[in-house]
Amino acid sequence: MRIVRYQYGERIEHGMLDGTDVRMLKDDVFGDFEPGDRVASLDDVKLLAPIAPNKIVALGLNYRDHAEEVGLRIPKEPLIFLKPSTAVIGPEEPIRYPRMAGQVDYEGELGIVVGRKARDVALHDTRAHILGYVCFNDVTARDLQKTDRQWTRAKGFDTFAPLGPWIETDLDPCDLTVETFLNGERRQYSHTKNLIFDCFEVVSFVSQVMTLLPGDVIATGTPAGIGAMSVGDRVDVVIQGIGTLTNTVIKDTP
Repeated sequence: MRIVRYQYGERIEHGMLDGTDVRMLKDDVFGDFEPGDRVASLDDVKLLAPIAPNKIVALGLNYRDHAEEVGLRIPKEPLIFLKPSTAVIGPEEPIRYPRMAGQVDYEGELGIVVGRKARDVALHDTRAHILGYVCFNDVTARDLQKTDRQWTRAKGFDTFAPLGPWIETDLDPCDLTVETFLNGERRQYSHTKNLIFDCFEVVSFVSQVMTLLPGDVIATGTPAGIGAMSVGDRVDVVIQGIGTLTNTVIKDTP
């Protein structure tokens, strides 16, 4: 099932996709929901970020090919950091190029959406705490990351967490291709089999550090092929079984 968050007229609600139709959800998105009445065609609604997370937990160096690319050792346990909820944007919303940044990079990733409160979750029980999966772009001001030597500013700017276009609930996250295209040219190509720590290991690990709340997002790390974006560029994160998250880059203005 594909869960969307949409605007139709003045209404902003969660719904589900039925082919090219958007249907209402009966019950809460974190409950035992069922599809309801048809709202409109997908072409007639504006898709928003499919979830408004309380927090975004992201992973660094979680693909073997990316660790090799940047010349760093494979971590012995997940390397986690936080991105603010204010960084979230949805499909087709612009990424703003910060005035204080000299290089802004794309990082296409698979995102996990938490469905149930999770604390100290055992590995065998992680599936029950996952609502579904999204495409995610861990946008990074690379020059500031190198200057600061910690990642909060470089990864925390407004618009630096595009996610969407919807939440796919029926998916095997261990068997997916992950691609990123810049202006139509493929720059990243890998497979979730190359993850150092898979989705279930990550959920269990993070839940032992902090309580995960329904709607929180975990970005599972980026593969090799990271690179810079410029104002006017279009970036597409494409994940098998989910779809395509598209955003363009614009100049930030006061």
